[in-house]
Amino acid sequence: MSEVIIITGASSGIGAATARILAAQGASIVINYVSSKALAEGVVAEVKALGGKAIAVQADMGVEADIVRLYAETDKAYGPVTGVVNNAGVNSPTHTKIADYTFDEVMRVLGVNAAGVLISCREAVKRMSTKTGGKGGAIVNVSSIGALTGSPGRFIHYAGSKAAVDTMTMGMGVELAREGIRVNCVRPGMVDTPMHGKTGQADRVAEAGAATPLGRAGRPEEVAESIVWFLSNKASLVTGACLNVMGGQR
Repeated sequence: MSEVIIITGASSGIGAATARILAAQGASIVINYVSSKALAEGVVAEVKALGGKAIAVQADMGVEADIVRLYAETDKAYGPVTGVVNNAGVNSPTHTKIADYTFDEVMRVLGVNAAGVLISCREAVKRMSTKTGGKGGAIVNVSSIGALTGSPGRFIHYAGSKAAVDTMTMGMGVELAREGIRVNCVRPGMVDTPMHGKTGQADRVAEAGAATPLGRAGRPEEVAESIVWFLSNKASLVTGACLNVMGGQR
């Protein structure tokens, strides 16, 4: 039986790249999206062409009812999940300094990037835990270099949400270790994804990428390879870990 894997925020970027790699391994993949239906359906078509199975499921990862429905639709289509990639994330549309934050905007970012990840993990654990009859599994959370830098003058709230992902990953990795579930995270640095354009930084990839030790930004596929490794049995001894995938950035 093939692996059943949910990838949140999978209509483009790192999520879509992860789906393509898993497709070549014959996985059954749920492509989650919030608004980009056409892009998500395009990724579904790519997965099928590469030998995998896929459906697209719309769900806002900042809304608990949507997260619950995402897992229920996965159950109906493929059965219980064996792997989850919590990749969905949001940020503010422009650089924001601390004096200008609004409560609603901060809560929107924390809701998707931190609370949504935890609730997604909750739903995965219900299905995976060997203590409740599950067969175990692997969860990979996508963090950010911002968790280490704090992103001053730009996106402190986003950085804080990703630091929460790091901490929750470490906690869950220990708590779930004897329930057959491994939980890890990857911390990408500068990666060429559509998110930069959405936050008013269309030129940032070229500019910041050139300043990295490798002299370039990362590609989504390079981060995806690390995610796929964490999902696999090759990472059987690894849980509660956060891997920097940054090309030497600090």
